[in-house]
Amino acid sequence: MKKKVSIQFLQFAVASILNSYGMLFFSKNRVFAVIILLVSFFDPFSGFIGFLSVSTGLMAAYLLGFNNEYIKDGLYTYAALLVGLGLGTYYEAGPAFFLLLFTGIIFTLLLSVAFTAMLGSNSLPALSLSFIFSIWIIILASKEFSAIGLTQRHIYWFNDVYSTGGKTLLDIIQTIENWALPDFVAGFFRSMSAIIFQVNIAAGIVLALGLLVFSRIAFMLMVLGYSVAFLFQHIMGSIGIVNYYNLGTNYMLVSLAVGGLYLIPSLRSFIWASIMVPISYLLVMGLSKVTSTWGLPVFSLPFCIVVILFLYSLRLRRSPGKLVLTPVQYFSPEINLYRYLNGRERLMSNYFFQMQLPFLGEWMVSQGHNGSMTHKGEWSKALDFVILDQEMKTYSNPGNLPSQFYCYNKPVLSPGDGIVEEIVDHVSDNEIGKNNTAENWGNTIIIKHADGLYSKLSHLKKHSAKVFKGAYVKRGDLLALCGNSGRSPEPHLHFQVQATPYIGSKTMSYPIAYFKSRKDMDVSLNNFSVPAEGSFVSNIITDPQLQQAFNFQPGFCLLVNAVGFEQEEWEVVTSVYNESYLYCRQHNTFAYFINNGTVFYFTNYFGTKRSLLYQFYLAAYKVVLSSENSMTVTDTYPLNVFGYNPLRWIQDIIAPFHIFIKLKFESKLKTDGDILSGGNIFIESRHLQQLLWYTKQKSSATVFIKNGVIHSFNIKLPNKTIEVSCKLEN
Repeated sequence: MKKKVSIQFLQFAVASILNSYGMLFFSKNRVFAVIILLVSFFDPFSGFIGFLSVSTGLMAAYLLGFNNEYIKDGLYTYAALLVGLGLGTYYEAGPAFFLLLFTGIIFTLLLSVAFTAMLGSNSLPALSLSFIFSIWIIILASKEFSAIGLTQRHIYWFNDVYSTGGKTLLDIIQTIENWALPDFVAGFFRSMSAIIFQVNIAAGIVLALGLLVFSRIAFMLMVLGYSVAFLFQHIMGSIGIVNYYNLGTNYMLVSLAVGGLYLIPSLRSFIWASIMVPISYLLVMGLSKVTSTWGLPVFSLPFCIVVILFLYSLRLRRSPGKLVLTPVQYFSPEINLYRYLNGRERLMSNYFFQMQLPFLGEWMVSQGHNGSMTHKGEWSKALDFVILDQEMKTYSNPGNLPSQFYCYNKPVLSPGDGIVEEIVDHVSDNEIGKNNTAENWGNTIIIKHADGLYSKLSHLKKHSAKVFKGAYVKRGDLLALCGNSGRSPEPHLHFQVQATPYIGSKTMSYPIAYFKSRKDMDVSLNNFSVPAEGSFVSNIITDPQLQQAFNFQPGFCLLVNAVGFEQEEWEVVTSVYNESYLYCRQHNTFAYFINNGTVFYFTNYFGTKRSLLYQFYLAAYKVVLSSENSMTVTDTYPLNVFGYNPLRWIQDIIAPFHIFIKLKFESKLKTDGDILSGGNIFIESRHLQQLLWYTKQKSSATVFIKNGVIHSFNIKLPNKTIEVSCKLEN
């Protein structure tokens, strides 16, 4: 048991240390973090002190019992790393130095925790504020300590390189330093290295290559920030303090943070990143005049001020607009972008109250939003529904009485849970072709679903209301019957969503959560959209077998086997944020999912792609819990789920401006008999890559459901088929 705990802590410590290095460039990529760590040892003493500092900070944070997730992510310790790199660069070693270092690291850790909590309460990052204040205090205090002295190692850093790698390494670095690079290019690489308190081309090149492999968008933004600062300096004729540290740590990181990390990368975010760089330039010039009076460098304070000020200001907007703040931070511009685009279409249940169509069976949208007849102006965002026969008529002959219309007297259902706010139930039905404009809406029921969210159903049958004012109703409960009252020349159901509880309130556009839409014989699933005029729509009828099969509750365990793969055990776990996921301990992989009773779908996958859990993620990416096998289910995978290739790199580069690759999911359900009598269910899916106008199938899959349990699934790849058996663990 002790050995197991020791291994777990070692894994935790390694992750924390690497993430601390990665956070210097807003990255959680382990490979890039190792590159940063190794490059920090181009200055051996500074690199050692940096590593010692982050390790000390980690141990102190762990012993003090701070948030383990924050420690593991490096959010509490990367400021300590910066302090260590800075002190190791500028001060001589000695007993007093190490005592000062230890004291400073603990102080920096406490500042990191405090700033993270204070700014985090407003959803703002602490950035490197704790590093700045800590190192300022250390610098000011060290002037009073006779045992602390400055070093000249950074001036004669070639000596340290020689002591690290001998003549071979020294020759390589000297050769690179002597390359005849344009000043602009050489300055870029020196500025990259200055982020870790070095100023040499070799370190900058290695860091730039590592950044390029980690993130093409991040690399572009760093180049953008450097270029804008370089141009601004040239135009303004600056004679102030312009050094590689400021170019790297302030201007380049401002561009990265604003353009692709805390905002979803887009043309707008790139433009605003370009605007924020000159503002940070002004702050560097202005604040340097102030801090230099105490003998202090400005460090990265302008970067912190600009980014935090800009983000805080954006959070005060009355409407989000098209400049989108990153909703979930994955510390990768590409992943932030791809998951946002994917989630914007798929995760609407997080943003909208779930409403269903207010009727049974299939109806036709006779008038949609901005309809040509009566849906105009403030009342344009409404829907009218009728029932048609095979001859596309709304009535049986002769059609001169309301009762001869198919939708007349049909049940009208509550579109969602709520309180009955208003009822009108006394208005008589019109003769066919006549209108009652004096009582425009006729018999009406208004339901309050939430503050500022009401639904209204009108033209109901006289005295058909089955509920009373103030009653609580659930989605699908019977409200009344469809009629022909008010401004209604023939029976139909009027449905609208509004922000106020009054009859006659203006409408607002609001989506129906899930519904089927039919065009000819093709039936498709619609997610959180508004039914189109002329479409035939109906609610999803769920199937008990499918509901049972995908009812993954905490503690649920599934044993999974396939030839050529290690046996995997999948367990359902719920996070502290109440997110459910399948966890495979053998590969440390996570597949997050949502089951809202109508649809099961995966939202995120983390871990190796060599896991059977990844194959299941692809196969059951989205499952409508309905046995109506005529319906086609479609969705889109996030691009970051698939591996890297040259085409993906090109897409990453232009992703903020245009997406030309789409990875699509399509599925249909099939049965081999009557499900109620024990028939089996097969969910057959295809995984497609669409490149501009060309579509290619990458793989296909089948999930086999038997007696309400996932029995097996398979994935058919171009060169092989993976057959996977599943068994519930007792």
